[in-house]
Amino acid sequence: MRIVILAPPNVQSLDVVGPAEVFWEAARRLGDRDAYTVQVMGTKEGPIAGTGSLRFLADRTIYDPDEPIDTLLVAGDPSFGDIDPAAIAWLRRRAPTVRRYGSICTGVFLLAAAGLLDGKRVTTHWECADKLMAEFPNLTVDADQIFIHDGALCTAAGVTSGIDLALSLLEEDHGRDLALLVARYMVMFLKRPGGQSQFSAHLAAQTASRTAIQKSQQHVLENLSSDLSVEALAVQAGMSPRNFARIFRRDTNQTPAEFVAAARLDAARRMLVDSPEPLQRIAHICGFGSGSSMRRAFLRDLGVTPLDYRKRFRTSTDSVLARR
Repeated sequence: MRIVILAPPNVQSLDVVGPAEVFWEAARRLGDRDAYTVQVMGTKEGPIAGTGSLRFLADRTIYDPDEPIDTLLVAGDPSFGDIDPAAIAWLRRRAPTVRRYGSICTGVFLLAAAGLLDGKRVTTHWECADKLMAEFPNLTVDADQIFIHDGALCTAAGVTSGIDLALSLLEEDHGRDLALLVARYMVMFLKRPGGQSQFSAHLAAQTASRTAIQKSQQHVLENLSSDLSVEALAVQAGMSPRNFARIFRRDTNQTPAEFVAAARLDAARRMLVDSPEPLQRIAHICGFGSGSSMRRAFLRDLGVTPLDYRKRFRTSTDSVLARR
């Protein structure tokens, strides 16, 4: 199975190396080096400059005779260099001939410029989302997601999320067990804490500068079904409620209640995808109190119900049907 990664000049190196490592390790685990063959496609002759002062030697260029491609991925250029019209023409011609195609980080701009994303739901790195929406208003851009599948199209947020995307494609091809084995070997989550989100409470919990606030955040993440009111958290932190709320907001740019809500939503998103637990049980474990409260939170923050979220993001390889 040939995986081609189109690498423009000044490519984000991990957009190429990360997915390539996933497919290489999968082929090794399968005992079949031909199970996945990864090729780097250049837009011109010569070495390709990458971030981190790396250089890539392309296996082929867009000017070489066509060969069959199973999966075509477009890596990103974080410098937003000029888009090569020849690369756009090549994408327009080749994308319709592959089983699936997609982008990593700003690679989505090349696919959009080629007219391959109109009407599609896509993601990209959160720093680039506004630019993408402004330049290509016919797209539905979801800047919260790590990666998105929309039919034969797959898009990833960028940098390490290219690895997440590759693991999801591997799971699609060969099942969860192999994808999990590769993820463990790479010391990765098969699905990150926080589900599909680029903005999880687990990431936010790393940003506080005071030990007391960090401990409070960790307490929240480990005790979602407990009383997590400002008063309760202030007692746990050894502060007055007013002082705790003031310092928490100063250090994290969000209120304690906002952090608690995000943590509960993260946990529920993860459980909906990774477990067969009924919705009411998930609502209880994650601290919503009731299924209706969880439903309101999902509709308010994500625009979908918990059941719809589960249907959208559970992979086709999950053998257990989600229960209501």
